[in-house]
This record gives sequence, C-alpha cells and structure tokens, in this order.
Amino acid sequence: MSDFGVVTEAGAVRFERLLPGPVDRVWSFLTDSEKRGRWLAFGEMQGRVGTPFRLEFHNTKLGPGDTDIPAKYQDNCQDGVSTHGRILAWEPGRLLSFTWAEDDHPSEVTIELSPVGDKVRLILTHRRLGGHGVMISVAGGWHTHLEILAAQLEGRIAPGFWTRHTALEAEYDRRLGGQG
Repeated sequence: MSDFGVVTEAGAVRFERLLPGPVDRVWSFLTDSEKRGRWLAFGEMQGRVGTPFRLEFHNTKLGPGDTDIPAKYQDNCQDGVSTHGRILAWEPGRLLSFTWAEDDHPSEVTIELSPVGDKVRLILTHRRLGGHGVMISVAGGWHTHLEILAAQLEGRIAPGFWTRHTALEAEYDRRLGGQG
C-alpha cells in the first residue's frame, strides 16, 4: 500500500491507510469535533443523513512551528476559514460520506473503515474535483491531513501542515501530470 493517493477516475483521488485501532477510536477521530480538530477541522456533525455541518480549519496549529501560509493560499486558507457540507451517509464505525464546499462547486468525500486485526483500514475518496490545480491541492491536503491523523492515533508529534503540504503538492503535480 502506497501512502500516495491515486486517481481512480476523472476528478477523483483515493487514499488508503492502515491506522492503529480499534475502529471505534478511529471513528471518533472522524466525527468528534475536538478530536477531528487535531488533524483536520473543528465542527459539530450530527449523525443523521441530510444534516448540514460546518468545518473550521486551523492548519497552522496542526503541527509545531508551521505558521507561514503559502502565498497562493493566503486569500482563502487563513486560520479560521470554513467550509460547509451535508452528511450523505453515516454508518458508525463503517462509513461516513459528505459533500465538501457546498457553497461553491460541491465535491464529495467518502471515508470507509474496516478492521484488519488490531488495525483499521481507512479508505478516503474525494470525488467531483475540477481541474489539475484542484486535484493536486486536494491530494496534497488529504495526504497531509491523513499523516497528521496517523500521528495523533500513534501518539507522535505531527508534521507541520503547510510545510508538508507544499512538498506533497509539488510531488502530486509531478505524479499526476495532466490527470484530473
């Protein structure tokens, strides 16, 4: 299993990770605002299909010493920026799916969990992404956020978000070429 996301169809990128279990613990890091805020974004989610939610990002606080937001993201990625979505699927310990950036051109995130011994296989697929620039930004973003999630679950210090994202975005640009 490669840590790098793969394009599964036009406008879709998929990640697979093997994380420390049990499943209920990983599920709590997806759905509990305080725990999710340590690796992705804060925001309450109700466990019902159709309910709206808001995610608030504080990427500069996800890892030590990483306060410089790259110039190309300074207008729309300041700490406290938020996105809105709607729950599409909620099956505790197994499946979470939601729209992303519902205010603009909504895309769709699906996260599947399954036990593998004392570990948990997480498969995250982000679909309906437009264009190469969006694909590499989203791929670099999810890759970085999932590294931070793994660090949280393993009790390690997470990498700084923006430093890591910048390096990964360049690598995804190289890997994906014109795909997306």
